[in-house]
Amino acid sequence: MCGRFTIIDPLEDIMERYMASIAEGFEYKPNYNAAPMQYIPTIIGSSKGNRLGSLRWGLVPSWAKDDKIGSKMINARADTLAEKPAYKRLISSKRCIVPCNGFYEWKKEGSSKQPMRILMKDNSIFSLAGLYDTWIDQDGNKLSTCTIITTEPNNLMADIHDRMPVILRSQDEAEWLNKDSNKDSILGLLRPYDAAEMSAYKVDSAVGNVRNNNEGLIKEVS
Repeated sequence: MCGRFTIIDPLEDIMERYMASIAEGFEYKPNYNAAPMQYIPTIIGSSKGNRLGSLRWGLVPSWAKDDKIGSKMINARADTLAEKPAYKRLISSKRCIVPCNGFYEWKKEGSSKQPMRILMKDNSIFSLAGLYDTWIDQDGNKLSTCTIITTEPNNLMADIHDRMPVILRSQDEAEWLNKDSNKDSILGLLRPYDAAEMSAYKVDSAVGNVRNNNEGLIKEVS
């Protein structure tokens, strides 16, 4: 699964990276420990160009009885998107990108687990593939949420965990965000990212506590 990540680049860099304008009401601050049920930066395509806004992490389908289901739907498996009721409608028209510059995963080492940070070798921003939906409660209040898609691990991740988030190649991002893209073509983008472009290192166990959110979390430990 993918349950924690970092996005710490300046707002201007994120906007330039995705050629995006800011959605109304969006507020940004660097996040060293983005976690489920938090509002996270997301990119959505529109007829007026890409928009940078925020969605709550943990999908609440439009047909859900209440929003509690969100905590159980932080990830969606790429291999079952076309079958699951919560996702098969969204894959056609409600796709988003979660900007990221590193994600955390816990590697089993004997009876304990060592947190790892996985990133690009050049420390660049990269794109996690996501889906989003809007849920309306009985009072008419809207809640927009998202989930991050996962796939089988590449060679780097296989030593750490049996799943990894889908990372879109930069040349595929426009197709992913385009609501008119062919569904079969879109599903073909959901594959493991090139391990040769990625690296991983150990970080402090403090990252396991969502209350911790500081620069020390991304420092390598021996």
